[in-house]
Amino acid sequence: MSLLRDLQTEHARYLTRRWFFQECGVGMASLAALDMMRSSGQAAPAPVSPLATKKPHYQAKAKRVIYLFMGGAPSHLELFDNKPELAKWDGKLPPADLLKGYRAAFINPNSKLLGPKFKFAKHGQSGAEISELLPHTAKIADQLTIVRSMKTDAFNHAPAQILMSTGSQIFGRPSFGSWTLYGLGTENQDLPGYVVMQSGQKGPSGGLSNFGCGFLPTVYQGVPFRSSGEPVLYLNNPKGVTETTQRQTLDALKQLNEERLGTVGDPEIAARINSFELAYRMQHTAPEVMDISKEPKHILDMYGAKPGEASFANNCLLARRLIESGVRFVQLFHEAWDHHGGLTGGLKQQCGLTDQASAALVRDLQQRGLLEDTLVIWGGEFGRTPMVQGGSDGRDHHPNAFTMWFAGGGMKPGLTLGESDEFGFNVTRDPVHVHDLHATLLHLLGFEHTKLAVKFQGLDMRLTNVHGELVPKLLA
Repeated sequence: MSLLRDLQTEHARYLTRRWFFQECGVGMASLAALDMMRSSGQAAPAPVSPLATKKPHYQAKAKRVIYLFMGGAPSHLELFDNKPELAKWDGKLPPADLLKGYRAAFINPNSKLLGPKFKFAKHGQSGAEISELLPHTAKIADQLTIVRSMKTDAFNHAPAQILMSTGSQIFGRPSFGSWTLYGLGTENQDLPGYVVMQSGQKGPSGGLSNFGCGFLPTVYQGVPFRSSGEPVLYLNNPKGVTETTQRQTLDALKQLNEERLGTVGDPEIAARINSFELAYRMQHTAPEVMDISKEPKHILDMYGAKPGEASFANNCLLARRLIESGVRFVQLFHEAWDHHGGLTGGLKQQCGLTDQASAALVRDLQQRGLLEDTLVIWGGEFGRTPMVQGGSDGRDHHPNAFTMWFAGGGMKPGLTLGESDEFGFNVTRDPVHVHDLHATLLHLLGFEHTKLAVKFQGLDMRLTNVHGELVPKLLA
């Protein structure tokens, strides 16, 4: 309860003009006091940063997060949920009772069933069944927690991605990464606490809201980085602008913003000041962190990374470098899994682009002693139908059952949780709704999900809304 009160108090202070006068050294009275301190030789108090590290409700097992978001929804039936019975039904109509009350995104629910396209085998001491498409992931089977009983409420990409990211299908809610940063702060004040990178065919269908801050101050939103060229667009100074000129310009802007802040008390002005100053510091820190050419050759080869190229492999290696540098939350979007047709070739291609690097990230974190308190998440927004779409080689969106995997951060390694029916259509054991997943992830980060809340429009708003139950079976 004490942390909850602290967070609520901090948020309230952050939104009041008086707090800025008292704490940030931006009001006239504070400036006068600072001048008196300098005259008397006293040290001025450091301003309170909204990104300063904070303690969670209780001791956390996970201190940081790397989220590998497979946008477009990988087919669980070809990757992690082996269904021999579905193969026997290939080309046949599904049982009528299976489709009772079912809503499909695009296809006629009475489409014929499509058998799995690839073989499965058991791996590791855990005996986890993993597709032949994922040979590298298979080698880390005993480090993984595989959940084959995920459920969601949405069956189209944008609302399902927003639900997975923010706990709501409605735009304008804080993302999981923003809640994490709000609750824990970050360890490196010279880099953003929440970094986002993208690969694949396009950005996420849900757009920027997947890593937005909603009603939280914008200092908590995700900051897009790039794996080639400038780490952040326009990070470098234009030609003719010297560092001295830049610093003088920023000082002038800061003074103007502080004057305006003292008048209206808008917290977004404080966020703007923080953004300008962080960008200035990042000009020196970001290029160093994002330069993977300094990595040993065997590490580059392990990931399949190539300096100077934009790729999922490079992003995975950069994610490791960022969390090593104190970044709290790194989210990699790979939007390329929407296989309404061309399922066989599409899965081969995307697994070829992601399998090696995903497994290398887990292995690399483990060998550096970072996996224990770094939570790695892999998964999309929903699954795919056992019915065929696109002639003979495609699957539609499916919210009733899908698979995600996790590693480190307090998740139970070597566990495969949950089952779906013989067609991979409905969950039959140990269902895990998106809200339950969020409650469990926050628990690993040290939060009671019902208490990490912010008052907004008269309501106590939280990632799990009024839902969510902890899933103890997932915990180490």
